[in-house]
Amino acid sequence: MGTDEFVARCRAMWQEADLELNEQQRFDLAEALAGMVYPEYRFSEFARIYLKDPEFARFYRDYVSTYNFHSYDRKYLLQEILKLCQRVPGDTAECGVYEGAGSYLIGRHAALRGRLHHVFDSFEGLSQPEAIDGTYWKRGVMSVPEDRVRERLKELDNLRYWRGWIPERFCEVADRWFSFLHVDVDLHQPTLDSVTFFYPRMNSGGLMLFDDYGFATCPGARQAIDEFFTDKPEPIIDLPTGQAFVIIQG
Repeated sequence: MGTDEFVARCRAMWQEADLELNEQQRFDLAEALAGMVYPEYRFSEFARIYLKDPEFARFYRDYVSTYNFHSYDRKYLLQEILKLCQRVPGDTAECGVYEGAGSYLIGRHAALRGRLHHVFDSFEGLSQPEAIDGTYWKRGVMSVPEDRVRERLKELDNLRYWRGWIPERFCEVADRWFSFLHVDVDLHQPTLDSVTFFYPRMNSGGLMLFDDYGFATCPGARQAIDEFFTDKPEPIIDLPTGQAFVIIQG
């Protein structure tokens, strides 16, 4: 039996049972079932308010998915952490765009402050992984056409698109300064190239957010960040969402 068929049968059994449970009881049951099926997973606390945020839920449904909530917490954190650098001067930048959900959040933040948001992506998926990146990723996965991303983000007129393999287009923004950088490229070399280029161009108080730092599927990305900041004054803040960030010290 495949995973999808198993999930479908479980849902059918649940609907047939027609149990009348309150929200706390449903949460407790879900936690117990998860513990039996996947003991390594750790449920967070019950009744977290952000899960009831209707505006964010609409954004996620429109820009990410109506059924896949794997990045729900990371997108919410991205939305909120941008507030830490709202008074820091400079453009924003993003390495790795995928379908543009993060681009929307960052671009909206930048637009409200009259700033440009620069997006860097091959729009051909990942480059060739190296041995340091493990075996999870393959060349070309996560590929989304540029015109699809542009269409999804057409309401934002402050975006600048730099199509190409990282770091070949970085030189075209070498004279800009930045308040925020989002790195989501999964692999060692493009992560290292991104941090190496943007770090000296970040204004004091600016923030660099790394989407892949805490995932066992992205060992190369984590190593690149650890290596780069070994001799830097900024501590890497490792988050339970799988992300990490640094705040640039002046």
